[in-house]
Amino acid sequence: MTQKKPNLLNAAIALFFIATGLNSSAQDWKTEQKINVLFGLSQPLLCHGFNFEFNYIHKRMIFDFSQGFSLEFEGNTLPNELIKQGVVVRMPWTTGFGIGYRITEWLNLRVEPKWHRFEFYYDNEGKYQGNQIASYNTFTLGLGLYGCYQPFKKKDNFLKGITIAPSIRYWPTVASTLKDNKVTYSNLYTGSNEEIKTYGPGVGLAPLIINVSIGYSFQIKKKN
Repeated sequence: MTQKKPNLLNAAIALFFIATGLNSSAQDWKTEQKINVLFGLSQPLLCHGFNFEFNYIHKRMIFDFSQGFSLEFEGNTLPNELIKQGVVVRMPWTTGFGIGYRITEWLNLRVEPKWHRFEFYYDNEGKYQGNQIASYNTFTLGLGLYGCYQPFKKKDNFLKGITIAPSIRYWPTVASTLKDNKVTYSNLYTGSNEEIKTYGPGVGLAPLIINVSIGYSFQIKKKN
């Protein structure tokens, strides 16, 4: 677990350099229409969960919908205060959409409203409602910078649509169902009153999210 985070970060940074450095000399990408189907890598590698994303690209605009399932935050994917409390976090769902603009053929910026569900449990105990310490929903509103690279785009076979999409997103929490954005409870492990607060949806429960997605692009229309 400790080695996966830097590896994923290094991969995302490297792919961003590739994505921002590549730009077709032709301008037909500005008139293309296509659909991307993508699957995130950080969710299964770091959080034992799953995430898919759909993009609809219309000329220089991009629209997306994404859905995450059964994300588990434990060990190094938690902030230190929850590790000390012996608490783990389950995110049964995270969902939302984005609207963006293609800066270049391979780079786009999006505004992204998202909704997230957080559930807190003691480590090594069953994750069902009777064992919950606390739970709440949050709404985040932020920005995402995305690469969208097709390494085989010039091929005339099935490899053409393979897509790699690194991303850096900042999703601050703007609303929460948790009253006063915190709750105090008596911790069974520490024997003291501890606090659970409103957290972000990224690794370490931070608002910053770095990911790499892979998938396939299906071209709808392209004008010459």
